[in-house]
Amino acid sequence: MIRNLRSILARPRTVTPLAEAQQNLPRPLDPVYAVGDVHGRADLLERALDLIDAHVGRVGARNPQVVFVGDYIDHGPDSAAVLARVRELAEELPDNVTGLMGNHERMLLDFLADPVTRGPRWLRTGAHDTLDSYGLHSSQLLPGAAPDALRATAEGLRAKMGAGMLDWLANLPLSWSSGNLWAVHAAADPQHPMDHQSPRVLLWGHPEFETRPRADGLWVVHGHTPMDTPVTEDGRIGIDTGAWETGTLTTVAILPDGHVEFLYT
Repeated sequence: MIRNLRSILARPRTVTPLAEAQQNLPRPLDPVYAVGDVHGRADLLERALDLIDAHVGRVGARNPQVVFVGDYIDHGPDSAAVLARVRELAEELPDNVTGLMGNHERMLLDFLADPVTRGPRWLRTGAHDTLDSYGLHSSQLLPGAAPDALRATAEGLRAKMGAGMLDWLANLPLSWSSGNLWAVHAAADPQHPMDHQSPRVLLWGHPEFETRPRADGLWVVHGHTPMDTPVTEDGRIGIDTGAWETGTLTTVAILPDGHVEFLYT
């Protein structure tokens, strides 16, 4: 499906089915493969795609859905390549591949819209790596850089990325759903319906997300918060394993029968 109908997953390090006794299982309408925060690791992204292809073939998945939970840029060395690859997949396979927006993509767009006001925050959170991946040598661009330097860098980045990429990035959805499964970047407010979530919560998190289970039987798969191992509990599936630093990019395979399996690079 992803690579010329080649199917995927080398051997996963860990297989984690949900407890059979648990009545409420995540049940998407089609097999779902949700990929965690890539953060500029193009090498790990390619390995993850291989794992997905192998798993699709092994389980005979039909109409598999691949969802990237955002944060394609910053920290790792290949942000430009990661964005290009995810966009390529989403545009070539629009019925099967979805890229969500992460808070790092939001910061990049905010920087381009208002480099002087929004630039310092992004520069503190990995922007240098993204700028360097586009050939904009940013070593001298500190959070306290002069306004003219920030504006010039924003114009340079806009030119390097191109209008097509920026339009695609600006229109990335904040959530995706199938059956009782939702995918978001960061979190969801457990007291509000999923179709009434604020963009800030979806991109940046919510204080009760990890402590207060939802009461509507929905499951939320998300990234944003790095963890040593992925988490499956209380209607949440967390898959950010700090790929840019640990070398472990996690994908979760969720089948319509409720089976959950983690695939690791």
